[in-house]
Amino acid sequence: MSLPALSPDQAEAWDALAETFAVAGIDLNAEEILPPKPGKGRAMAVIGKAGSGKTMLLAGITQALREAGVEIISGDYEGKRRKDRRTVAVLAPTNKAAFVLRMRGVPATTIHRILYTPVYDPEYERIADWLTGAGDRPTVEGLTDAALDRAKAFYDQHASIPGALAAAGLRGSDFIKGWKRREDALDIGLIDESSMLDDRQFEDLREIFPTLILFGDPAQLAPVGQSGEMVFDKLAAPQRLMLDRIHRQAGDSPILDLAHALSDPALEFADFERLVRAAADKDPRVVWSERVESDLMAQSPVLVWRNVTRIRLITAFRAAHGAPGDALLPGEPLICDGIELPASHRKRRIDLEARGLIKGAQVIYLGPGKKPGFSRLHVIGAEDPRLSAASIIKIETPDEEEPFIPYAARMGAAFLHGAAVTIHKAQGSQWPDVQVFAPDLSAAAWSGRSEAGIPLWKRLAYVAITRAQERLIWVVRNRLARPSAPLSTDWLPMPAAAPLALEPEPTPDEAP
Repeated sequence: MSLPALSPDQAEAWDALAETFAVAGIDLNAEEILPPKPGKGRAMAVIGKAGSGKTMLLAGITQALREAGVEIISGDYEGKRRKDRRTVAVLAPTNKAAFVLRMRGVPATTIHRILYTPVYDPEYERIADWLTGAGDRPTVEGLTDAALDRAKAFYDQHASIPGALAAAGLRGSDFIKGWKRREDALDIGLIDESSMLDDRQFEDLREIFPTLILFGDPAQLAPVGQSGEMVFDKLAAPQRLMLDRIHRQAGDSPILDLAHALSDPALEFADFERLVRAAADKDPRVVWSERVESDLMAQSPVLVWRNVTRIRLITAFRAAHGAPGDALLPGEPLICDGIELPASHRKRRIDLEARGLIKGAQVIYLGPGKKPGFSRLHVIGAEDPRLSAASIIKIETPDEEEPFIPYAARMGAAFLHGAAVTIHKAQGSQWPDVQVFAPDLSAAAWSGRSEAGIPLWKRLAYVAITRAQERLIWVVRNRLARPSAPLSTDWLPMPAAAPLALEPEPTPDEAP
């Protein structure tokens, strides 16, 4: 294969990973693979700050594995098992993080999605086998040759079974009959945004993947409750591959320049704000703003440190758009806060999580569902984003201990408003334009708090800044600009298939 141009630290990491794969029976240079062998698993980590080339290395390794004959496990379909088959799954903790990778050509899915596998209707499983090369072209009642051709053309371009079947005119409910929890191990796992993993998730992944490669940023915020330690910090030194060189983006990046300026131990918050102001004077990709732009808040949340700030900004956003006190407007953003279902409804929980409603998922409200307590939703970054689900939506308001609940099924997916989110919850996500609420970072600086020996405000600023793909808006006043237009859902991509209705099964006292 033709290697991408690598810096010395990237080349050392590549060679170490290639050696790890060779021990596991996969020769990237000769493009040869051997059947998997039982033995002790191996975990490695590629660690570097933003701009060090982690994603480029991840994409290159994925391509090299594919060229060697390793099959991609996407989470939407798995063909018949063979003893000699070698597989790789590229995973991220959130839908948005997986979506960012897919936009860069890396076939990523979420950790939840790989833990739960779909159960296909046998009739349509034959189509999936054909598309993946494991079977002959089928004849399916109700599907024309032209429909099958559309499915094949879609799969050849996007490698998605649900997308291909949708292109043939099928809905997800036609071919996916449910979801089951994975019980068997896989092969190779490449995990992006691994700074977000907690200890339990890491151990679960080690049980599933004998060969596990983590990609992570040591300057981000560690999961809550882990005292600033990330899972890759516990690996032995030879297992941690450090990328020290920062590679500038095309035309340089003032956003990355600001992020890396935070590594100066002598830098104080006031000094940093002067750097932001100077960057804004020179480059339109950095904006010094006297107010929050409400027009952006539905598509990308304002990033804050304090919960009280988040609630006040959400309240101001809803008031600016004239949102009623007892309902949501189509286009309002939500954040999934988990699934509130009893243990007896495990299947429904799997259904919801497999469709993308995992804790932290970003969602746009489309309108009420056909049944009381249901909402039509668009899950940002999900491969099949439109669904209707039993919802418990909580709108927090200032100075009130209990949230206002405009819609409440007895059980289902729980949501908070998403016009503003904490920087912790924003990890793993990126948006073209990002607004950072600087007064909160100033408060963090005044608090004097540190995390793993680094001032907390610097970690917060680093994570917030590196969420911006194209433009960073540094908001310095507690003000909100009036919206220039009503809320809308027109900016959302249209789904390829009709949405699935996901509702909890009735409890005995509710059953007809």
